[in-house]
Amino acid sequence: MSDHYYTENPQSPSAKTRWTTRIKDVPITFQTAHGVFSRERVDEGTRLLIESAQILPHANVLDLGCGYGAVGVSVLTLVKTATVTMVDVNARAVALAEQNAQINHVDERARTLCGDAVGLLMTDAQCYDVIMLNPPIRAGKDVVFSLYEVARMKLNQQGVLYVVIQKKQGAPSTEDKLLTLFQQVERVARHRGYVVFCARNPR
Repeated sequence: MSDHYYTENPQSPSAKTRWTTRIKDVPITFQTAHGVFSRERVDEGTRLLIESAQILPHANVLDLGCGYGAVGVSVLTLVKTATVTMVDVNARAVALAEQNAQINHVDERARTLCGDAVGLLMTDAQCYDVIMLNPPIRAGKDVVFSLYEVARMKLNQQGVLYVVIQKKQGAPSTEDKLLTLFQQVERVARHRGYVVFCARNPR
């Protein structure tokens, strides 16, 4: 069976590669490998998520399903006083997220957790001002919806959840699900079929 980006321990050769991109006109370097999501570039959905989220100074942010840290490391680089926890089931991805925080000199404000996000977060005392999620669509709707549910429980009282998803991959059902969990859900960005939802005021 081939590896997926939600494989816990990828067995494919890692074949690491390093490249630099610009997020909000700031250069950020990433080291990636086989067995992680979008290893050759920051994908359009993730880029839209990063660029449309409003992160206040000193915010405590959760990068839920972090992959190699595209969201978390970008937030740490762009918001100099933010702290970020990055969590993923994929051990190779989490190791890369740690390395990318070091490469970009933001590791002092970064924390990583490896394992099933729902189980890890429900036993962790930390809550967050902002949670950011590009959901693992290929893992199935049940997994995706469970991430929305745990996000609701891990937000601070005034916290905000940002979710990016393609319309053809379930944006309408995501919106419906979020409306069962939050009192306010709005579309804050759209680009090339991607939609970014902002959800607040948990029910």
